[in-house]
Amino acid sequence: MRQAFRASILHCLADPGEGSLATAYAYFDDGVLVVEDGMVVELGEAAALLPQLGDAVALQEFPDKLIVPGFIDCHTHFPQLDIIASYGEKLLDWLNRYAYPAEARFADADYAREVADIFLDELLRNGTTTALVFGTVHPHSADAIFEAAEKRSMRLIAGKVLMDRNCPQELRDDPESAYADSKKLIERWHGKGRLGYAITPRFAITSTAAQLEAAGRLAKEYPDVWIHTHLAENTDEVGEVARQFPDSKSYLDVYDRYGLLRERSVFAHCLHMSDDDRSCMAEKGGAAAFCPTSNLFLGSGLFDLRSMRDAQVRCGLGTDVGGGTSLSLLRTAGEAYKVLHLQDQALPATRALYLATLGAAEALYLDDKIGNFAAGKEADFVVLDPSASVLTARRSNAAASVEEKLFALMMLADDRNVAATFIGGQLCS
Repeated sequence: MRQAFRASILHCLADPGEGSLATAYAYFDDGVLVVEDGMVVELGEAAALLPQLGDAVALQEFPDKLIVPGFIDCHTHFPQLDIIASYGEKLLDWLNRYAYPAEARFADADYAREVADIFLDELLRNGTTTALVFGTVHPHSADAIFEAAEKRSMRLIAGKVLMDRNCPQELRDDPESAYADSKKLIERWHGKGRLGYAITPRFAITSTAAQLEAAGRLAKEYPDVWIHTHLAENTDEVGEVARQFPDSKSYLDVYDRYGLLRERSVFAHCLHMSDDDRSCMAEKGGAAAFCPTSNLFLGSGLFDLRSMRDAQVRCGLGTDVGGGTSLSLLRTAGEAYKVLHLQDQALPATRALYLATLGAAEALYLDDKIGNFAAGKEADFVVLDPSASVLTARRSNAAASVEEKLFALMMLADDRNVAATFIGGQLCS
């Protein structure tokens, strides 16, 4: 089935923070996106493409709205949905007081399925069509989020958490069960439709050397799965890792020693790192998830995008709910602007869009499939309505360019401004 969608259309072709802006993104004030069987066929000016469509092509028009690629969340926790905006702790205390008790409830498989459904509906409501997601230590938490994503045809990567020390007893596995359960889940879900598996040690503090070794063994056996964990989020955490792994040169080196730093390794936060670590991460193909709302909320520190990109580390945005305070990647981009502004770094709206779309796809090694509207990519996209609230309507009317309009949405938008979310050319929200 061939379809066409008419609106203003904006997408990135490269990082607008690097090189020429003229070739980094493309904007069509009156554009048409042509989709066939869920894939992008063509994108261009309406005046050129409309006469070619023919009567058999279904045309949907979105006047005064903006189509952008579906947003990609590089790091979030679906079991923490119900503790979003929990008051007043630093990372390690916050885990003990809020996160671990919330995750213990996922021993109930029915509860896990309920939260998975609500969580993915909320992602779609906010325009997120792809996500890299933490589960809990319970294998059925991974089953629940994969089942929910499969029903919605979402592209989703997830995994069960590995923890065998420094956490509540009811949330512990062991090296043998971590390996066996993860292997079964990989065989069940990885590569099924649009689903992918991530080996998911929570962070080095909560895994023994034996468990990290088991995770590395899985990574070697399944070179096309992802690895998803936390890195250098909090200074106390960094110090504890140094105490637990005295033979390692750095926090990143802990993962590297166990074969967990490679292409498709995604590390959330990456705040307290050396230049040597950034160079090593880039050389081995690891990526960083920039989670500004969480870093500000938990007082963890400021992400240095300039240093990361100078080292050629792949970077994408992550909401990190429930430490993060919004499932909206527009709002997350707005907080990223503030984090970088505090460090005398700029984040124009088009570069923020890159970090939430094509840059995130590159971080996940999915840029051959999603991230922009290049012909042959999957047709996941979002229809943004700048007039959905009184304030955004007034600000949009005063905007002199699409860049200014998008920046205002970063600062002011919420789920009301997501008029529709499409997956594979099909309306899902």
